[in-house]
Amino acid sequence: MLKKLRELLIRIPIPLFQNPTPVVAILPLEGVIGSTSRFSTALNLAGLEEKIEQAFDVYNLKAVALAINSPGGSPVQSELIMRHIQRLSEEKKIPVYAFAEDVAASGGYLISLAAEEIYAHEASIIGSIGVISTGFGFHKAIEKIGVERRVYAAGDNKSVLDPFQPEKEKDVKLLKEMQKEIHVFFKNLVKESRGDRLKGTEKLMFSGQFWAGNEALKLGLIDGIGDIHSVCREKFGDKTKFKRIKEEKGLIKSLIGIKSANLKLSDEIMATMESKSLWSRFGL
Repeated sequence: MLKKLRELLIRIPIPLFQNPTPVVAILPLEGVIGSTSRFSTALNLAGLEEKIEQAFDVYNLKAVALAINSPGGSPVQSELIMRHIQRLSEEKKIPVYAFAEDVAASGGYLISLAAEEIYAHEASIIGSIGVISTGFGFHKAIEKIGVERRVYAAGDNKSVLDPFQPEKEKDVKLLKEMQKEIHVFFKNLVKESRGDRLKGTEKLMFSGQFWAGNEALKLGLIDGIGDIHSVCREKFGDKTKFKRIKEEKGLIKSLIGIKSANLKLSDEIMATMESKSLWSRFGL
């Protein structure tokens, strides 16, 4: 039996064993970045870890392409996702390329720093390297409807930025100090990743401003204008195949989906408003 198998293998033309079709895994990263307890659908490491690992396990893989379409969100989750992609890229010796679709801003741009090279469409929105906090003040509303707010706390700053109390100058000062620290963290990540490719001044690039593709290219925030298919075929050949990594819906995930659908309506409304506000900053 082994002798026959050996003879059969010998008869098979050698070219069939050589140069198999190169494959690029496309990893879609779309949406607001943050905890699923805040947004019914969100990008975070817990939800993406399995998909990221699937992308690096594709047969005859030549590269992983990140298809990014995100206005940002949590800086912590953004870095966790970025570092996990970087770690697998180094371990598997597989290059990563990032492609901004409509928008790769703030945390969305931070995730793109996992890549060796970043590309965008001419009309993509890139940047917004800054930190923002948003909220509402309800103290006048509860006065109107005759509700009395009662807060008891141990610790002078335990009720900082309580939306049901008038805004306090010292609370805003504390928030801005924290934002400054996070902003420094973000700037250092960009400088560490992009290095001497950055061409703009720090004052401009890290002001929170955002740009379309061509201007982002001039500033060195991206490496070129192009889409996944054209860039990857230029790098790996016209016969390159693409495998899009999709989320598998099993019974457990379906049950989780049912559970998330039963969240309080008020929580869903607030999450939707917050998500919409992040997208609307970029006209989307």
